[in-house]
Amino acid sequence: MKISILGTGYVGLTTGVCLAEIGHSVTCIDINELKINNLNAGISPIYEPGIEVLITRNIKLGKLFFTTSYDKGLEDAQVIIIAVGTPQGEDGAADLSYLEGAAIDIAKNINKDVIVAIKSTVPVGTNENVKEIIQQHCRKDIVVDVVSNPEFLRQGSAIKDTMEADRIIIGSSNQESARIVEEMYKPLNVPILITSIRSAEMIKYASNAFLASKISYINEIANLCEALGANVEDVAKGMGKDKRIGEAFLYAGIGYGGSCFPKDVKALLHTAQLNGVEFGFLKEIISINKFQHELLVKKAIERFGQLAGKKIACLGLSFKPDTDDMREAPSIKIVNSLIKLGAEVMAYDPVAIENAKNILGSNIAYASSINECVTNADAIFIVTEWREFRELELPSILTKMKNPIIFDGRNCIMEDRIRECEKIEYYPVGKPSIIR
Repeated sequence: MKISILGTGYVGLTTGVCLAEIGHSVTCIDINELKINNLNAGISPIYEPGIEVLITRNIKLGKLFFTTSYDKGLEDAQVIIIAVGTPQGEDGAADLSYLEGAAIDIAKNINKDVIVAIKSTVPVGTNENVKEIIQQHCRKDIVVDVVSNPEFLRQGSAIKDTMEADRIIIGSSNQESARIVEEMYKPLNVPILITSIRSAEMIKYASNAFLASKISYINEIANLCEALGANVEDVAKGMGKDKRIGEAFLYAGIGYGGSCFPKDVKALLHTAQLNGVEFGFLKEIISINKFQHELLVKKAIERFGQLAGKKIACLGLSFKPDTDDMREAPSIKIVNSLIKLGAEVMAYDPVAIENAKNILGSNIAYASSINECVTNADAIFIVTEWREFRELELPSILTKMKNPIIFDGRNCIMEDRIRECEKIEYYPVGKPSIIR
């Protein structure tokens, strides 16, 4: 099948690469010429484990193409996938300007009947509006059908999430269009659910908001566990064994971030309010997450009294491991709070430092290694659960610090390793502190 994809971010690029991998001819379109040139050279604009191998292989096999030309990129496409960003606007609503622009570009460059599948996360009713936009701007003899096809990818495991998806959602009012999109995904051999367009749009928001609620709930339980002397990890494990609850997303910490959960929860709340539904539950999720972002700073203030002049080593900047994405990363609020309180911040992240510099600028220092970051530090903040932070050589690390104090925002370090240290202060989330 010949497929065209608009957008080469996490969703568009991963989708394109994986569809090429299962045998389709895929052309990815992006207006950024430098990005396209790099992609044609096998260089990915995003950090995603394994993606450059798939890009290079499928280019060589003649199944994957990259271009800035809509005319060339959309030629003879049977399915056009829109995977452009829908960032959060000032009022919390999704900004659909990129999506609407993509619709117009499609309309002006197609010359035959086509199916347009929207992967971008959009408010309910958007697919219908996009169809109207395309029909207004394309030739009157061309028939365009629009299908909702939301994505459920996690950065850092996006390829696996595509190739081994839990489910594929296809929202359509046309059985034949749904069948063609279903056929496109058939080689993946994963469950496919066909729904109405509006139900498919809602499934994406409902799923992300529910996962955000699980994170916020376990974080509230963690805060209560600390007050009562219980261990949130034991509590979460006991809860997760119940099949009705499940173990996923029951990990206490400093809150969620990234390009999806914060944006999608707020967008769903905005949609609810526009339609006369108060949905106070979503407001509480947002409030809890804001509190968790400040948790390590609050713990440090309790320990030190004041943070002015203290050197804090911040381990991790990206919102999660195996990505360089800084969007809505908890590290941003944590670092800014530390700076306001007069602390000196030295940060290290395996891949996200360059992106972090664009946000945090020169307000903090950046280290090229863990050892450089922790040297003479009054405390360590573990902000992202990168594997190398889970496996810290604690005896060596602690001797480099001014004070052997760790605030673990992700409960990264196993307690038995902490207890092996001769002298340490360890402050996790939702568990008793260890002071030796």
